[in-house]
Amino acid sequence: MRDPADLYQLHPGFDDVAGLAMLVCLDGFVDAGHTGRQMASELFDRSTAEEIATFDTDRLVDYRSRRPTMTFVENVWTDYDAPKLALYRMFDQDDVPFLLLHGPEPDREWEGFVAAVAELVDHFSITLTLSVHGIPMAVPHTRPVTVTPHSTRPELVAGHTPWIGRVEVPGSAVSLLEFRLGERGHDFIGYAVHVPSYLAQSPYPRAAIAAVEFVAGATGLALPSQGLEDVAGATDVDIAEQVAASEEVQRVVTNLERQYDDIMSSRTDPEERTTLPLAEEEAGLPTADELGAELERYLAEREGDGNG
Repeated sequence: MRDPADLYQLHPGFDDVAGLAMLVCLDGFVDAGHTGRQMASELFDRSTAEEIATFDTDRLVDYRSRRPTMTFVENVWTDYDAPKLALYRMFDQDDVPFLLLHGPEPDREWEGFVAAVAELVDHFSITLTLSVHGIPMAVPHTRPVTVTPHSTRPELVAGHTPWIGRVEVPGSAVSLLEFRLGERGHDFIGYAVHVPSYLAQSPYPRAAIAAVEFVAGATGLALPSQGLEDVAGATDVDIAEQVAASEEVQRVVTNLERQYDDIMSSRTDPEERTTLPLAEEEAGLPTADELGAELERYLAEREGDGNG
């Protein structure tokens, strides 16, 4: 394996960075409701981001699978939006610093990338690494947002009853990072936020707000969410209007509410405890595409009219 340090470049002036928490938000893996993407956008909008380290995306990104945008004006190329994968220092609302690893998920050299991030974890004495993303689940939008937490030590997610049993899923660079950091004895917590399957393809601010709260609870950081709250209010109205206009959607939501309430009740009794099905395991329920067609079409029309 090549030297992991060859994959990134440290920027000068950050010798005082040590002992911070690091949030990982990489774009490319499953992120129902754009959960992690919305959270990262809120952080960039509300905080100054200082680049600490920059990764070599030329080695990590497959440009032909997700081509960067270039701008052409009349007879000349005027701009190239190069992909950037970097480690940033940010400050929460109480001026407490934290780190954010943000950018496209690597297409290549996962083990090299993970080893490089592990070097940075050691270099900056990072105390806790966290990740967030959304997963489509058989949950209604009318109930509190739930989450499947996972970690490198059981103590880090003590008090959380599992929602999902054993499942094999496609891997991701972030999942591999969590696995490898655990092998090295580092603490890592991941939050897979549950997004109603019929809203998985659209931005769902309530999931992003929940992600902010989970990360804040684990780290003690005062993270911003006001922008998400503002957008969530309008989104809630849109969803409520569409549900009211469709008996089919009302039936689906009612069934999901009943299932959700039964599961929440059973979770208080270990002998009757059950797990929540993933979206593709919803027995007897329409698929996510069938459930969400009207809602997503409606929300897309609202966005096209400038109301999104």
